[in-house]
Amino acid sequence: MTNPATTQQSAAIPTQPGPREAAESKEAVMTADATAPKPGGTVAAPGDAVIAWAGDAVPDGAVIPGAGPSGTPGSRPTVKLREADPDDPPRYAPEWLELREPADAAARAHDLLDPLRIRLANLPGKSGGVAIHDLGCGTGSMGRWLAPRLDGAQHWVLHDRDPYLLHFAAVASPRSAADGSRVSVETRRGDVARLTPDALKGASLVTASALLDVLTREEIDTLAAACAGAGCPALLTLSVAGRVELTPSHPLDTEIAQAFNEHQRRDGLLGPDAVTAAAEAFSEQGATVRLHPSPWRLGPEQAALTEQWLRGWVGAAVEQRPDLRDRADAYLTERLAACAAGELRVLVHHTDLLALSRPAGGAS
Repeated sequence: MTNPATTQQSAAIPTQPGPREAAESKEAVMTADATAPKPGGTVAAPGDAVIAWAGDAVPDGAVIPGAGPSGTPGSRPTVKLREADPDDPPRYAPEWLELREPADAAARAHDLLDPLRIRLANLPGKSGGVAIHDLGCGTGSMGRWLAPRLDGAQHWVLHDRDPYLLHFAAVASPRSAADGSRVSVETRRGDVARLTPDALKGASLVTASALLDVLTREEIDTLAAACAGAGCPALLTLSVAGRVELTPSHPLDTEIAQAFNEHQRRDGLLGPDAVTAAAEAFSEQGATVRLHPSPWRLGPEQAALTEQWLRGWVGAAVEQRPDLRDRADAYLTERLAACAAGELRVLVHHTDLLALSRPAGGAS
């Protein structure tokens, strides 16, 4: 399904979409989205704006869905298209995506932007602007971070399996580039594992955030081949690196981290091995690959995020190794108390990857 959308109705668009804004602005946003002029002169039908509000606030002590790989191992809920029960909320809840967005923005590797800008400036046929495909877009944080950092007109194609997240990604997308040029957007539901060069036809750039580690090697190979076939670069950010540093340290830190990493590798997913696999896959397709660290740096100012991350991190470790439960429960209680007291700092290592595939049309 393709749902063209516009981002010109600023009065109805939340600055940073999330559950609080959803309850208040759902009707106004749906009305604006359904009736606004769309790129190419089309108008979206009212039924295209699909909203499925996820439900009540998260109870104290609960893990926000998506705050760690809890749930059914092997599912790729922000990417894979599946026909779920209408009452089944998305596993990656908007609460979690909203909570992590500032930390994601602070962590992404700015050093990869200059080589990306150079490549985009030299792409053939760029006079009409660039087309950027955002895979597993969630609520659109990647676009809100990247679009204002690139010059020139941009058309973003937002891919996700969840129509609720797609809607908020569209209506809260940036409206202008770094130089004031127009930014437009459309949404598509689909599965990254089925990407082909044809699906990316005309793409100038493929982006994704926190995606690679929930893919298999075959799916990463498919992604690399699709980007190479389309001749477009890929900026893939915030893939977990399998390393966490907590201050002060605790004797159980290493054991919890190892169990978490094992959990991420279940059912053929690559988890912390994903960046290495992606670098190999893109290199095999002839791309030039650059890697750069992009760690979360969590301190007292990020206590809410740290709390949810801790619950998901420890919960996944216990799911992988039930024998850890008693020690992990005491560990989590101690860590949460330190977090609430402003005494805990966490460094969650990620890696950003920029793959510069050979562009179609002979440009260098």
